[in-house]
Amino acid sequence: MPFESELFEAEVLAAFPAEVRIPARTVADALAASSESSPRMLVVLDDDPTGTQSVADLPVLTRWDVADFTWAFNHRINGRRQDAVYVLTNTRSLDPAEAAARNEEVVRNALAAAALEAGGAGSRLRLGFVSRSDSTLRGHYPLEPDTISATVAAVSGEVTDGVVIVPAFPDAGRVTIGGVHFMRGTGDDAGKLTPVADTEFARDASFGFANSELAKYVEEKSKGRFRADSVIVLTLDVIRAAGPDGDPQISAKAIADAIDSATDSTPIVADIVSENDLRALALGLDEAERRGKKLLYRVGPPFVRGRIGQEIRTELSGEEAYAGNTPSGAGGLIVVGSHVGVTTRQLKALVEQHSAARIVEIDVEKLLGGNSAGYLGDIVRDVVESLHSADVILHTSRLLIKTDDAAESLRIARTVSAAVVAVVNRTLKTFPPRFVIAKGGITSSDVAAHGLEIRHAIVRGPMLPGIVSLWEPVDGPAKGIPFVVFAGNVGDDESLAQVTRKLSNTF
Repeated sequence: MPFESELFEAEVLAAFPAEVRIPARTVADALAASSESSPRMLVVLDDDPTGTQSVADLPVLTRWDVADFTWAFNHRINGRRQDAVYVLTNTRSLDPAEAAARNEEVVRNALAAAALEAGGAGSRLRLGFVSRSDSTLRGHYPLEPDTISATVAAVSGEVTDGVVIVPAFPDAGRVTIGGVHFMRGTGDDAGKLTPVADTEFARDASFGFANSELAKYVEEKSKGRFRADSVIVLTLDVIRAAGPDGDPQISAKAIADAIDSATDSTPIVADIVSENDLRALALGLDEAERRGKKLLYRVGPPFVRGRIGQEIRTELSGEEAYAGNTPSGAGGLIVVGSHVGVTTRQLKALVEQHSAARIVEIDVEKLLGGNSAGYLGDIVRDVVESLHSADVILHTSRLLIKTDDAAESLRIARTVSAAVVAVVNRTLKTFPPRFVIAKGGITSSDVAAHGLEIRHAIVRGPMLPGIVSLWEPVDGPAKGIPFVVFAGNVGDDESLAQVTRKLSNTF
């Protein structure tokens, strides 16, 4: 679909039908009906932990042994097994070979655990697999869905018919219209749309790309294995086929019909502008699967919420964040690792507003220059001493050191992340903070799994509307300490300060 250089969302949407109004309960009821004879659970392989920001009250794993899946499959929240479990793979920080190996291991162990689980009348737990990645198209594609589908086929013999690609994240301003993925403008640019390939995210050192039209993006990233004209595109004409007051099943049938020809992992991309669109898509995918289609999903954060018919959770208050636990009198720890522009602006706003906080910087050049052990020891002492009376803002220096070599850029990122993890872990073991906020996808993942040694957690809900998730660690040394996963590329300039203010006792 061709677009002019300056785009306004209202004008672009005028060419399409109005959204279909669909309550979350309609999707949940359809899922329950499909699972009546054989319970089903989505296993979400999250390439960084920020995929949890759109859901609530679901189990999260940072380890994926069979025993970990057994815990997740048996864990009950409000008396019932949940419809999805998130597995923090952190593969966006890995090279392709490592990412593929990790995806395979997760899928094999999940299938092994499911084979041991009996549901009602002795039926086995069925699994669906979701490859959750970035709403700005960064990540190991098509490697990850390829690996998942190949592993499922090797273990169970089940062949994937279609890979459904849904990067949209309307809560954070990422929408897909006419098969083109956009970022919404903010502030003075509100109402405008920018093709995602024209943003800073497309210039990512490891995962850059040139195309905003998703069919062409698929061809680009698959190096021509999937041609753009072979991609099935579910435009808003299909997603909204029922019209605003029509029967949602009309849209569901139109979607299922549109993907009926999918075979051998055919890529399927979907327009999404609103939560209603996600729910319409969920009903269509459920219909397609009931007809026998075997689907795998490559998606942005809100897809799972829509797919399982979960209501949008209102943002948590500070009191809710500490519910069931007694907050300590220590200061909180805010860890900032992301280098995207919005993160740097959020950090600046937090520092300016939170005058009581102690600022501790990890100088990346010093870290890479040698004697890192002694340097980090000084950082830990500074952080621990400060936590006795204040919140601590721990951030890496804002100068991003990178090279033209993607592998070397990843190596540098890992070195920096390892340093951040070491500081957090040694701090936790010495003087546990009141709360921890981790800003940045890879930063959040490493802080959760290694810095705080979280193995099992429950995502309780968002700290801001639709974004920024709160985890409750259920075991390990961080049990009872609220942990906030804050993606690098979401929120406005004030968002980090707003979340910190909710949890802090000195802000």
